[in-house]
Amino acid sequence: MQLSIVIPAFNEEKRIGASLQEIVSYLPKHFSDWEVIVVDDGSSDDTAKIVQKFEVETPTSRLVLERLDENAGKGAAVKHGVMRAKGEIILFMDADLSTPLSEIAKVMRPLEQGFDVAIGSRGQPDSNVVKHQPFYREAMGKIFNRIVRWIVIDGIRDTQCGFKAFRHRAAKEIFSRVQTKHFGFDVEVLLWAKKLGFSVKEVGVTWINSPNSRVSPIKDSMKMLFGLFAIKRSINTRFAAEQRQKVQQLKALSNYEP
Repeated sequence: MQLSIVIPAFNEEKRIGASLQEIVSYLPKHFSDWEVIVVDDGSSDDTAKIVQKFEVETPTSRLVLERLDENAGKGAAVKHGVMRAKGEIILFMDADLSTPLSEIAKVMRPLEQGFDVAIGSRGQPDSNVVKHQPFYREAMGKIFNRIVRWIVIDGIRDTQCGFKAFRHRAAKEIFSRVQTKHFGFDVEVLLWAKKLGFSVKEVGVTWINSPNSRVSPIKDSMKMLFGLFAIKRSINTRFAAEQRQKVQQLKALSNYEP
């Protein structure tokens, strides 16, 4: 499988159909072997019914619906899809296609050059923000990213863009450890990538604001900010425990006498 695309979806009945129509028209023209995994995050509308229609109509079952019994959060939905993905490259993206499908090639290029993770960014000099968010949303996003760089992870301009691609092994290693279920999961993903020694490339992409975003610029940003310290502390503790366990295993092997 060359490419797996994971799409988290919660109550997306108004736009998921148009997005999937664009996806199943675009991918066969550019990739020989692909799959799309839509993870319905406990939707209460007709999201699942619309995806099922495409699942039936898409040749060779390349579009698959995964359903969570209840709304678990975007991070949980993305993790669910990534852990089931088979592609050599695994990409997750938003259901509204805020980052156009034409940008897939941009994040795949660094992976083909040897990077483990390539993340779409609205903060690079070559980024192209076609339709901006309202001023207050954009300002809050920039403040949040500055705080993330200051407190948690430096060197990345935009941690929150929902367009990230991974080599297969990196995706499985990282997401098997991710515990954050809601919007702050992007930060945990990048922290684990750094801890595990995976190389990350930030790539400027085209981005078009969706007016129907469910992210509250104040409420959700505050939740994520308070959670940053907990995420960093948890990762440091768990990573240290992993290293101790590896040392113990090596000692046990070195003392083993057949």
